[in-house]
Amino acid sequence: MRKEDCFYLGKIVRKHSFKGEVVIKLDTDEPELYQNMESVFVLHGTNLIPFFIEKSLLQKGNQLRTKFEGVDTEIDADSILKSGVYLPLTLLPKLTGDQFYYHEIIDFIMVDTNYGEVGKITGVNESSAQPLFEVNKNGVEIFIPMIDDFIAKIDRKNKQVLVETPEGLIDLYL
Repeated sequence: MRKEDCFYLGKIVRKHSFKGEVVIKLDTDEPELYQNMESVFVLHGTNLIPFFIEKSLLQKGNQLRTKFEGVDTEIDADSILKSGVYLPLTLLPKLTGDQFYYHEIIDFIMVDTNYGEVGKITGVNESSAQPLFEVNKNGVEIFIPMIDDFIAKIDRKNKQVLVETPEGLIDLYL
């Protein structure tokens, strides 16, 4: 499985017992959707390795206590500690309306209600306090905050994100 074909589900944050159990901190708003999985992919170096789940228990909201097949000791658990956990994109719940996954809007065209076509969305910058759309307009990078008040509509059919930004925001970059 390629990492590009998967989404990040969470991270193995600690060991739970001396019998190889680990705790996965889930990076999701709906952790209950992932409490009965059969398997996951664990990032080991640059490779995604399938791990089959013997049992799991959701606790403390977003922490999934997990026992993997073949991980039976603390040493086994240590070898996967701090690793990312992934699932295939096909397992993502479908979103409707103006909800979206960051990966699905890449290459959409951003259109502002006042400015017109802004450019192509090339990514999402999550390194700031507020996630930002990264938009390319003729080689110039424009950052638009992902604020609910700015997002007017997600048009999946026409591959467009319609926004209404404050006057002058886009002009700051041009």
